[in-house]
Amino acid sequence: MVYYASAILEAIGVRHAFSTRIGGISPSPFDSLNLGNPSGYAIQDDYDRIWANYALLLSCIGCPTKPPLRVHQVHGNAVAEVQTGKSFDTGCQADALVSRDSHRAISVRTADCVPILLSSDDGSVVAAVHAGWRGIVAGVIPATVKRLTAAAGKPATTLRAAIGPCIGMEAFEVAADVLAEFERVFGRPLGTGIGAIAKALPFGSRLNGVDGKGNIDLRAAARFQLLNCGLDEQHLDSTDRCTATHQDEFFSHRRDHGVTGRMAAIIAANGSEHA
Repeated sequence: MVYYASAILEAIGVRHAFSTRIGGISPSPFDSLNLGNPSGYAIQDDYDRIWANYALLLSCIGCPTKPPLRVHQVHGNAVAEVQTGKSFDTGCQADALVSRDSHRAISVRTADCVPILLSSDDGSVVAAVHAGWRGIVAGVIPATVKRLTAAAGKPATTLRAAIGPCIGMEAFEVAADVLAEFERVFGRPLGTGIGAIAKALPFGSRLNGVDGKGNIDLRAAARFQLLNCGLDEQHLDSTDRCTATHQDEFFSHRRDHGVTGRMAAIIAANGSEHA
């Protein structure tokens, strides 16, 4: 079993993990720690294996091994809130969850998009965010920070956050319409011309040629938005792992043309029994 953890979240005792594809029981092309199925493809993993993979990972991080609470991810900005001890609709459409229930883990699934885990400074309220380019443009990150600070009753400066493995800038080439959306949201011109370098976008971007395509750094965009929401840079963890490049470690929707598994970012709130 191989997963990534944040030193910042570990320091406050929050149980969490950014999974890899290593250490599960699923066969190819979902080998082996698959935690979700690709939408719209005939090739699917068996859900009994997926739930067994979740149980293996949850056991490793000290959580109850029943499936974590999830949402139907739609690349938007909706945030679902988990009420302690109450039923939760895992079919609700959202791209983030906020929870203070220490007996149930929450999770989001990724296969190139940016997974983000957040926590109050005492770990009593946590959040999990699925942020692809559409979610970043739609504002799922600031929406989650707003809900988390309201639930915790503390300012964003006290929050802890960790950005997990996602597709890197060099592997994430996008069309002109996507570049235009980032220019609209972040408010900096991209520049023009063959091989032009973008004009100091806060998250990093590069134009590639006359076809208008370019590369965007999603990880840096997520980091910029977290800091812009008021998080302290000293309370923010990140990683340089690229899901598309490091094939032995990660599933990648783009690299594998859709037929691939899913990683998960999992987190559970601290309760009195975990303080």
